[in-house]
Amino acid sequence: MQPRPVDIPADAKILIVDDEMANVALLTRLLQREGFGNISSTLDPRRASDMFREIKPDIVLLDLMMPHVDGFQLLETFSRLVGPRGFTPIIVMTADISISTRRRALSLGAKDFLVKPLDAVETVLRIVNLLETRFLFLELQRVAEPERKV
Repeated sequence: MQPRPVDIPADAKILIVDDEMANVALLTRLLQREGFGNISSTLDPRRASDMFREIKPDIVLLDLMMPHVDGFQLLETFSRLVGPRGFTPIIVMTADISISTRRRALSLGAKDFLVKPLDAVETVLRIVNLLETRFLFLELQRVAEPERKV
């Protein structure tokens, strides 16, 4: 049986983690305008790990500089939760574009960066590109699964 084609905006589960309400509201409006409907968010990074486990997002939009738990700590946690055989893209959102910040985030599992203030068109394009990759990964996993059971 052939699976139904993926409708990225309808199928994607998005998790936004940012301590600034204005950023969360902007991203939510932007994504909803593009047809995304399954958007979860938190202003409290201490809730992010539980939400990640519960929602099992297809992509995470993650601020780096937050109180209590910063984005670097969450990158480490999310990487452990995804595991070495999984792929859940994480886009880091930050105003800090220093080389050390980029290298650290990439080494902890970030797949892309968005520089604040966010550019709406670039934000949507990067999200859609990584979601395409995520859904291709999931399809490859599904197809390969019967081969592993043999």
